Amino acid sequence: MNSSTLLKNNKQVANWLMIGVVMIVIQFVLGAVTRLTESGLSITEWKPVSGALPPLHPAAWQLEFDKYKLTDQFKYVHPGFTLSDFKFIFFWEWFHRLWARTMGLVFLAGFIYFLVKRKFNRGMIIPMVILFLLGALQGAIGWLMVKSGLVPEKYFVGHVELTTHFIAAMVLLAYVLWFAMGLQPAMQQKLVNRHIKNWVTGLLVLVFIQLIYGGFMAGLRAGHSAPTWPSINGSFFPADATEMAPPGINFTSNPLMVHFIHRGMAYLLFTVTLLFFIKTRQVQHKLFMKYRTLFCVLILVQVVLGVLTVLNSPNPQALVWLGTLHQFTAIMIVICLVTLLKITSSKTEPDRILK
Repeated sequence: MNSSTLLKNNKQVANWLMIGVVMIVIQFVLGAVTRLTESGLSITEWKPVSGALPPLHPAAWQLEFDKYKLTDQFKYVHPGFTLSDFKFIFFWEWFHRLWARTMGLVFLAGFIYFLVKRKFNRGMIIPMVILFLLGALQGAIGWLMVKSGLVPEKYFVGHVELTTHFIAAMVLLAYVLWFAMGLQPAMQQKLVNRHIKNWVTGLLVLVFIQLIYGGFMAGLRAGHSAPTWPSINGSFFPADATEMAPPGINFTSNPLMVHFIHRGMAYLLFTVTLLFFIKTRQVQHKLFMKYRTLFCVLILVQVVLGVLTVLNSPNPQALVWLGTLHQFTAIMIVICLVTLLKITSSKTEPDRILK
């Protein structure tokens, strides 16, 4: 295969993968709205094929509503729900699942097309298989998450399951983005600087930990436990943050402790980002500087959104759009860091992909 054909094929595959990245970002937004509108338990069954269509007549709607009425969420959280109320939350969960199906079709159709047209290099096959396995795993985790909220005495999905679903989606996003960027010629212009790469890697680790605690915050509704700032219910460290036994469980299941850690991580991340901004101010690499600046701005925006989200936790309407923006900004931060890590990678992509 000559170099011009290789570059053309790589560009087409990269564009297809970037479409997937955009679709995953949209799915994150839909997931945030689904969670914040408390819609996640409205569909109590997993029907991969027939579930693609919503109820099409009144009797079918009533049947789905009756299934939802069996959940403890309906009995204890939304006992006054009407069919109209149910249709609203059903839509968001249904659309969230429909978008997942659509993504699967886009990836599958693209894979078959490029395979038949021989656009793939031999070295791309295994990464593609990994991509599909990650996608399938994410679907399975999503259903296990829903099931965690359908058991007796559970009103919402489990916070650990929610966080696992969220982190798995982030891993999928990062993987597809990394794969796509490896096929783009512009991304082969590396900034070879181990010191800067270590900074980016450290920031990515901090963000990863913060994402985990962000998932815990969401699943435990920890914002509701202390809708105040800068204090946490009038204290720097809330006394009830260590009340659970054994003590270690406080770090994953106590809303106030999770809230304290999430805030502390935000302050730490902001400080490290400021140092990173100063340390890299003289770097002579246009693409790096573009994403470095965007990342730093997004961190500042994210801190402000985090404060506003906490303060508006008691306001359901404001919480939906603020929480969604907060999650969207987190996704953009991850995209920036993954891109910066790719730029600072000291090696080009393996020959198995580019040649």
